[in-house]
Amino acid sequence: MSQKVAMVTGGTGGLGTAICRKLADAGFKVVAGYNSGGNHEKAKAWQAEQKADGYDIEVAYGDVTDAESCAQCIATVKELTGSDVSVLVNNAGITRDGTFKKMSWDQWDEVLTANLDSMFHMTRLVINPMLEQGFGRIINISSINAQKGQFGQCNYSAAKAGIHGFTKALAQEVASKGVTVNTVSPGYIMTAMVAKIDQAVLDKIASNIPVGRLGTPEEIGRTVAFLADEESGYITGADFSINGGQHMY
Repeated sequence: MSQKVAMVTGGTGGLGTAICRKLADAGFKVVAGYNSGGNHEKAKAWQAEQKADGYDIEVAYGDVTDAESCAQCIATVKELTGSDVSVLVNNAGITRDGTFKKMSWDQWDEVLTANLDSMFHMTRLVINPMLEQGFGRIINISSINAQKGQFGQCNYSAAKAGIHGFTKALAQEVASKGVTVNTVSPGYIMTAMVAKIDQAVLDKIASNIPVGRLGTPEEIGRTVAFLADEESGYITGADFSINGGQHMY
């Protein structure tokens, strides 16, 4: 049996890297989507780093805010792997924080486009092959701030909340064909970017988390790999909160 292909948007970032590695550990042929402002050399360097650590992960360029670029990205994935995508992880996203009274239309539009429209662009390109093959896993990365809201993030919270609405609706449409759709909502995760924050600030954040620490990217990746597994076929339309107990409902 050939390897199933897993595509991870934003795959070369801190969270994306952990997701890619956990999916590779689970036996998938993994392709990391990237934009990085068109910095292809940066993506190749990332790929080389993964190779040095024993992970043979392909990379495919795509601007998730642009439908045509997404289509080319998926075409590249098929060229690289020879197969359709069986697992799609919609992980790419951005922030443009600011209080609502000062928020510009561009701040709103850029975040909604990158975090929510991107999911439409990518999912529509893989859903029909999944339905035809009778297997598919769509895993959408949301956020704790979609669930509780966050000061200065009306745009981000709205976009991330919309992700789970999408998840629940699509899950009902495709469940009978062997395709599941789920959301993962991380809390504060210790990525390389977060690790650069002043330690006093990190300590204050951790003090508000019942488990007393930030999460690790690997903990998110492990949940994604669990949902991608063939034996997780009875789980769909669900939202997995991974936040150390910071927000419970």
